Amino acid sequence: MICGLILAGGRSSRFGSEKAVAPHLGRPLIAPVRDALAPCAAVAVSARDDSGAAAWAAAQGLEALPDPPGAPDGPLSGLREGLRWARRRGAPLLATAPCDTPRLPPDLVPRLAAALPPGAGGAMAETADGLQPLVALWRVGPGLAALERLMQGGGHPPVRDLLAAVGGVRVRFEPAWLFANVNTPEDLG
Repeated sequence: MICGLILAGGRSSRFGSEKAVAPHLGRPLIAPVRDALAPCAAVAVSARDDSGAAAWAAAQGLEALPDPPGAPDGPLSGLREGLRWARRRGAPLLATAPCDTPRLPPDLVPRLAAALPPGAGGAMAETADGLQPLVALWRVGPGLAALERLMQGGGHPPVRDLLAAVGGVRVRFEPAWLFANVNTPEDLG
């Protein structure tokens, strides 16, 4: 069983408003990311309690997972909560994608799962533009254990450090524009 997590806990400071729910092709920006995670048995959204992303998740029947008080700012805090949530559900794998990647390929989850060797703790998408560190598939047990170690003392290491800590693999996807992030309203065009 694979669970999915949409990372939507950021402050959208470069965007100027909450980008997860910004309109894009007649839908909130987060909606096509949910579509990309459709192969997952369950999907949750990493989002602040008072956010539009949390409200969107509730309207979709998805669980919203806020970072706990005192957690460092950054996507790994959301990933840690997602791994804990997946563990509670008994899922061995968690697929992740940020809310601002609306063009992800529909075969994302199956391709990551097919490329995950038995001994690896994760598989991360890579394009000609480089690693896509938040578009990944994590083994819940090893991922959570490694993340707890890496975040001891309140730090927030680079996501690449987690991939290295779990002996993760890189999975090549093309074209690179499928993984482009929306960082400003102009990027929505």
